[in-house]
Amino acid sequence: MPDIHLLSASEARAVSADLCEVLADCVNGGASVGFMQPYGPDDAASYWQSVADSVESGATLLLVAFIEGKIVGTVQVGAAQMPNQPHRGDLKKLLVHRRARGKGLARLLMEAAEREAARFGKTLLVLDTATGSDAEAIYPRLGWQRVGVIPDYAMWPEGGLCDTTIFYKRIAA
Repeated sequence: MPDIHLLSASEARAVSADLCEVLADCVNGGASVGFMQPYGPDDAASYWQSVADSVESGATLLLVAFIEGKIVGTVQVGAAQMPNQPHRGDLKKLLVHRRARGKGLARLLMEAAEREAARFGKTLLVLDTATGSDAEAIYPRLGWQRVGVIPDYAMWPEGGLCDTTIFYKRIAA
């Protein structure tokens, strides 16, 4: 059974190599999460350093899924918002290593992210995901509401424009 943990900044820095491996695997597997192929674990180091810094400042909640002591998935909640949006969080970078898919990790990570966001006073979460991706199909099954599609929002990691679908979910604080 996977273990889901909310990490501190020092814990995030300590497991940076695992986080880098998960991100590189997802990008090289075609996930449109902001990075272009080819993408290796070394390419991800500065990204995870910035995430750890954001966790340290309280702007980001970072959750990870461990199986047999190895990180195989992660998700973030952007908790710092403008003064008129203290109730809202941004769900970011739901990533599950290809070797760990099909075990319900996305669901477990999302449920944990929602619980932690609620614990921090969030009652509304929003996210965007590449339209037509495997990830897009996950969110409606977890109770997220589709808002709409923005055309040509980003690029697939191998090149070419992709649309993005916006979702939201109300959660209980």
